Amino acid sequence: MIGLLRGRVLVKQPPSLLLEVNGVGYEVEAPMSTFYNLPEGDQEVVLYTHLMVRDDAHSLFGFIRETDRALFRSLLKVNGVGGKMALAILSGMSSDEFNLFIQSGDVKALCRLPGVGKKTAERLIIEMRDRLDKLETASLTKNLAPATASSSADADAVSALIALGYKPPEAGRMVSNVFQADMDTETVIRLALQNKAKG
Repeated sequence: MIGLLRGRVLVKQPPSLLLEVNGVGYEVEAPMSTFYNLPEGDQEVVLYTHLMVRDDAHSLFGFIRETDRALFRSLLKVNGVGGKMALAILSGMSSDEFNLFIQSGDVKALCRLPGVGKKTAERLIIEMRDRLDKLETASLTKNLAPATASSSADADAVSALIALGYKPPEAGRMVSNVFQADMDTETVIRLALQNKAKG
């Protein structure tokens, strides 16, 4: 399995790009969110990749952010969603917007995406709700701010709040509103809950 490529982009023709890695050219399909964030000129780029093997083709998909690849892989598990539709979803809206529409059950917003009809939108909402919660938890603990990276108190507090029934994005906001580097987990949880009760 090819999980990551580091090289120079030779050709950009959305949704495809040609990435040269040590003299070998890889044809990679990527969402527009990746194209928007590619470096200018001859700079090196790192893409997180997903290799899809079918009877008639081997397709390599590339993403500038690991969280986009994780969302792409979750979308592939939804019945009726293939690589092209998953790319269209990631190209049509940000992962934050997608998460918001899934959590709020907004079928109309999802139907605006190319290839997504009402039944597919409803299936996405049903099947992606729990998966998105897990992805959010993983990205919250991965993307700690540098000032808090030395401490796991904030990550532990987020996990505890999620266990109490708060949604991952809300738990992350509650913790970031009160967290300071010298706090222990219990203090963060207590202050986050007190702050929430006041609001």
